[in-house]
Amino acid sequence: MSDETRPGLDFLRQTVKDDMDSGRFPPPVTTRFPPEPNGYLHIGHAKAICLDFGIAEEWQGKTNLRFDDTNPTKEDVEFVDSIKRDIHWLGFDWEDREFFASDYFEQLYQWAQQLISKGLAYVDSQSPEEISKNRGTPTQAGIESPYRTRTVEENLELFQDMRDGKFPDGSCVLRAKIDMAHPNLNMRDPVMYRIKHAHHHRTGDAWCIYPMYDWAHGQSDAIEGITHSMCTLEFENHRPLYNWYLEKLELPNPPRQIEFNRLNLTYTVLSKRKLLELVQKNIVEGWNDPRMPTISGIRRRGYPAGAIRAFVGAMGVSKTEGMVDLSALEYYVREELNRTARRVMVVLDPVKVVITNYPEGKTEQIDAENNPEDESAGWRTIPFSRELFIERADFMEAPPKKYFRLSPGKEVRLKHAYFITCQEVIKDARGIITELRCTYDPESRGGSSPDGRKVKGTLHWVSCQESVDARVRLYDNLFVKPDMGTLEEGKDYLDYLNPESLVEVTAKAEPCMTDAKAGEHYQFLRNGYFTADEIDHLPQDGTLVFNRTVTLKDSWAKMERKGQTN
Repeated sequence: MSDETRPGLDFLRQTVKDDMDSGRFPPPVTTRFPPEPNGYLHIGHAKAICLDFGIAEEWQGKTNLRFDDTNPTKEDVEFVDSIKRDIHWLGFDWEDREFFASDYFEQLYQWAQQLISKGLAYVDSQSPEEISKNRGTPTQAGIESPYRTRTVEENLELFQDMRDGKFPDGSCVLRAKIDMAHPNLNMRDPVMYRIKHAHHHRTGDAWCIYPMYDWAHGQSDAIEGITHSMCTLEFENHRPLYNWYLEKLELPNPPRQIEFNRLNLTYTVLSKRKLLELVQKNIVEGWNDPRMPTISGIRRRGYPAGAIRAFVGAMGVSKTEGMVDLSALEYYVREELNRTARRVMVVLDPVKVVITNYPEGKTEQIDAENNPEDESAGWRTIPFSRELFIERADFMEAPPKKYFRLSPGKEVRLKHAYFITCQEVIKDARGIITELRCTYDPESRGGSSPDGRKVKGTLHWVSCQESVDARVRLYDNLFVKPDMGTLEEGKDYLDYLNPESLVEVTAKAEPCMTDAKAGEHYQFLRNGYFTADEIDHLPQDGTLVFNRTVTLKDSWAKMERKGQTN
């Protein structure tokens, strides 16, 4: 790609360009996405995926998918499969370049032996608690291990014994020998290997020692010929160790680690530990619950992959952590769905309307466009009859000024259909409205009147007789606090759960919704954007289930969130 096509390069792309222009790396640019298969990917990973694959593509390079499967006690094939599915859904493909850190276990072991032979690594028999205690603090140097002076021969033998399973878990580790007084705590003799007698999902029981991430990371990059290893900012303090290992092994053309800011969203937690806890405590239905910020969750909720890519691209990258308002993500979701989603009428909280001067037993078909933004979407017909459903919130018996919806004696427009005027309100013994009796103007079909009178309010509706029932899930933020990274003293993140993050209603929908397919997007007029659930929506069984993807931006959405009803 020529420079002319890259105006205003961000610092990541500028770094890549400078490196390739200077000849630091032979072409092509090669990046990697290195997920740990210990959970599902989330929206923060989407940013990393778009950068890793996107930057490589811009330089006609390639991206490897490499699973960092170095902790068998937390990993599972389910997570591997979900990660691959999510990356493909986002629109990226690693082709035949699928790797695992476990592919390199033997090479990593041999390189560890090299460092031992150079006097740069040793077996430490301190307990994990002692190692942690003796590490020191940012202002106080650590204490050298009493086992730091073991001979090369003794360390090689002990390391082999570790591999052969002669020691129990936690009895010893292999550490790099660097500097226990180093100002960077990551350089204070970091652990390279620990003992875990655990079955690995790929290597089985062949290994009982497993490399730490910092040891496996850079070396795996080098094995694969990665040029640019892009990480989030929490790894910035790990870069000196990343480079130290590569330098001491004297590997040619060592890869370059570059850090960028993470994606942090309001009303959201992206900690894998917390997401796992939400799943394990059944606070959510699973990793793919539409309230979860996992890629599988937002896909099920109905966020389009293109909207995610557009959002990530617009947010850019920097060297400063910040918080992005969730509304920014929702903006890109609306932008795409506005162009692509089919319009339908669905009444979420129905109240019956009887048009007293409309002929009994008559049904007529009203023409309606499927998407005014897309002429190719075509038209549909909607049955109109004497008895209809409208939203309960679209009627008010004693309305305030500038209330433009239905009220006694007031005329409104039914979308695509006629003008109606409310003449009578029917209530039950508890005073709850059960029926509205109205008259219609037969000359106003199509939503206009021959005499040119103006009607400000427009309501959506469905025919009572021809409507179909649909389960509609009204999702909201899982948490009520905007910044979930700064909790009040004594509070846990679970204290901020939103008790109304999911409200399910039985709605009345146009009959065409029986043809809705799982995963299809719709705009429920005046109610928001909805998606047929990819799991529970089973139209062949008569089960219609729709998830609210995102609300509309108009005043109706605001009033609906406040629960304004009669």
